[in-house]
Parts: sequence; structure tokens; C-alpha cells
Amino acid sequence: MLIKPKRGRSVPDPVRGGLLPSEGRNVEESTYWLRRLAAGDIEKVLPAEKKAGTDTKKQGGE
Repeated sequence: MLIKPKRGRSVPDPVRGGLLPSEGRNVEESTYWLRRLAAGDIEKVLPAEKKAGTDTKKQGGE
């Protein structure tokens, strides 16, 4: 599942070590991440939402 920390939150990533990056990361769904989601520390990101600001290839001309 694709997740990112909510604004102002620092969320440890126990599998990869360090903190979950602010732009988000694809992680395996587990009880840890489901608890973080229920606690309001993270939010699920739709794949289209993550790409919306970075897809510039279609905006150019021919």
C-alpha cells in the first residue's frame, strides 16, 4: 500500500529503518502500518495522487 506521513508527523519505518519519507513510500500492509493509519499518523495515497504533480511529459507540445 502506498502511504505517507500526515503533515508534521515523523513516522519510523521498522522494516527499512529511518523515517517514512514525506513524499511517501510503498510498504507491505502489516499490523504496524494499520495501527499507524488508525492512530492518524499516516494516510493512504492513491497512485494517481502521487504522480499528479510530477507528470510533465503530457503537458508539452508535439
